[in-house]
Amino acid sequence: MHPLRKLASQTAIYGLSSIVGRLLNYLLVPLHTRVYSPEQYGIVTEMYSYVAFLLIVLTYGFETAFFRFAGQEGEKDKVYTTSLISLLVTSLGFFLLCFTFAQPIANIIEYPEQSEYVIWFALILASDAITAIPFAKLRLENRPIKFAVIKLINIGINILLNLFFIGFCPWLFKTGSAETREMLLLIFDPEIGVGYVFIANLMASLLTFVLLIPDMWKIKWEIDWVLWRKMMKYGFPLLIGGLAGITNEMFSRVSMKYQLPKDISMYQLGIFGACYKVSILMTIFVQTFRFAAEPFFFSQAKEKDAKQLYAQVMHWFVIACSLIYLGVMLLMNVVQLFIGEAYYEGLAIVPILLMANLFLGVFFNLSIWFKLNDKTYIGAWLAIMGALITIALNYLWIPEFGYVGASWATFVCYLIMVIVSYILGQKNYPIAYDLKRIVGYPLAVALVVAIYSAYLPMEGLISWVLKLLIILLFIAFVYLLEVRKKKLFSRP
Repeated sequence: MHPLRKLASQTAIYGLSSIVGRLLNYLLVPLHTRVYSPEQYGIVTEMYSYVAFLLIVLTYGFETAFFRFAGQEGEKDKVYTTSLISLLVTSLGFFLLCFTFAQPIANIIEYPEQSEYVIWFALILASDAITAIPFAKLRLENRPIKFAVIKLINIGINILLNLFFIGFCPWLFKTGSAETREMLLLIFDPEIGVGYVFIANLMASLLTFVLLIPDMWKIKWEIDWVLWRKMMKYGFPLLIGGLAGITNEMFSRVSMKYQLPKDISMYQLGIFGACYKVSILMTIFVQTFRFAAEPFFFSQAKEKDAKQLYAQVMHWFVIACSLIYLGVMLLMNVVQLFIGEAYYEGLAIVPILLMANLFLGVFFNLSIWFKLNDKTYIGAWLAIMGALITIALNYLWIPEFGYVGASWATFVCYLIMVIVSYILGQKNYPIAYDLKRIVGYPLAVALVVAIYSAYLPMEGLISWVLKLLIILLFIAFVYLLEVRKKKLFSRP
């Protein structure tokens, strides 16, 4: 199979668990944003911001290190065993530490009455960190079906438990008889509130861990310390870069609570978190692409036309992201229905966040040069640079502009990272990217959306016809310009 077609097919299968799965998960947003006020939803946004940081720490670059060394050493089983044992030990140690000091930690994050949150999230993080390696092994072995099935089970359980605890149980508690409420109280406590979002996540993560036990149990319980040190040396810059990278995405959510006045901070955080969900289609695509592309990039590195292939991947990635941007923005009057009306005031940040996530995907494509050359420290420095930009801009803009300032900080950060990474990459591992079209497509769709929003009707049958026509014209333009002329899927 042609490499681009293979990448596309694997992206589609991983997309079954990522795109379809997250879209199903996304259907919880209407529930959450209608049941919970922006202040309550701000709690969910804040807690999952901590999760994003801590998961980077608990995996410490070993997922990418696994891909690197499983092929290089020629001893996949040894790399798998060493990686898995390392994450098992550190994750269990993390959980025990959080369990012991749950109350002091809850006091620090200003939830003194909910120390159980600390224990729940410690379990979620420990199980997710441990299962990262079995999932990576499935990807390396090109077993996307099993990968997708387990991911979908995780998401399905999470959705069902959300619907049960947040939708069905409160309804039954309000409408049922006294006997029904008494029985319901055996499994449901109305005082837990948003905590049921976390409980559903916990139960789904634990089930995923159980499903992967057969893959983990087969290993020889021996760790290769020489290999472990090599993996740590390779992975540590990725850890630093990962922390810096997640700072770019999550710092605004963590800091907003402390930078804004207490009477509006959680409200603003809730609005920001909900509207970020509206831009999630771009994030989902980038994440799905990353699942398939990382092992693909490494597997193609020794091919004589690898650089040309990487340029083609970047080219089509930007086209796909541009189409997503165009579709989401033109269909905003439908997309906005996924959040409650109380959150609509924040929809102005969606185009900013969509384009910011497109830049993040471009940066991921560009990052292949330092990963292939074992110069992951450069990636760490780039991410640190981005983190410093994010922190500085959030510090300047959040107190003045709230969540709008946080959105622009994300946009500027990723744009600068892309520019710097491209310049360094062309000096160290030059790839002939078609810059005119890579830059042109996003600019074109942004311009089309701006013109439509300013001058054309936003509602009615004519509006729907125009929107569909614009999307079809873009697809036709891409087909005529790219596929028909270049026959890109015929490998040279």
